[in-house]
Amino acid sequence: MAVVAVYSIKGGVGKTTLAANLAYYSASVSCRRTLLWDLDASGGAGYLLGVDAKPGRKSSGKRADTIFSREQDPAKLIRRTAYANLDLLPADESIRALDSQFASIGKNKRLAKLAGNLSKDYERIIFDCPPVLNEVSAQVMRAADLVIVPLPPSPLSARAFELVAEEVAASSKPHPPILPVLSMLDLRRTLHREAREANPGWPAIPLASAVEQCAVRQQPVGAFAPRSPAARSLQQLWTAIERKLAAKPG
Repeated sequence: MAVVAVYSIKGGVGKTTLAANLAYYSASVSCRRTLLWDLDASGGAGYLLGVDAKPGRKSSGKRADTIFSREQDPAKLIRRTAYANLDLLPADESIRALDSQFASIGKNKRLAKLAGNLSKDYERIIFDCPPVLNEVSAQVMRAADLVIVPLPPSPLSARAFELVAEEVAASSKPHPPILPVLSMLDLRRTLHREAREANPGWPAIPLASAVEQCAVRQQPVGAFAPRSPAARSLQQLWTAIERKLAAKPG
């Protein structure tokens, strides 16, 4: 089992869209039993996969925060998606206080242990992380085998990446490798071309209507536009991730 965290300290960088699509390719292309674990209280990952709570639906009474305090088995909150091999552990408003909850629990590898307990059922766990720098992000770094950082081409994104690298290094030793990804890349823009030229080895996801349509259709790109340039880029990125995971020690 391997844990992949999709993380950024900036919102609006395509983090949730990237996490949902990578989970889809893990399940569909690699045929891995995959869990997309939403750690962002906004619940965007579930929405993108079409398994969010519908208006008027009665609550199950199972809050997402209960799994961290051992009140609830995570498996009881997991929901199936429409895609083979892909399940979702959804988020809700209750995890807005997850930082203080981790602090009160006093276990600095609580998230890593929970993920490890799920390894009998899943080969890949993908975290959709909240854009925070606190105990939640520290727990994520201790649990992750690889950290994916989406970066729209801009000077502020470069600074954000430096902060992520510092957070990863400070949270765990040895720390997980980081893979920066240029997201929403538009080569018609001078700044974007310069960013691409400065980082030719970084994977890139183009600014494309197909990616924007994910939220409209509530589907991954590969499900409705499998031959699009965006779908090809996302699939190539997942292939690169699998190579990195295969090369990790131990």
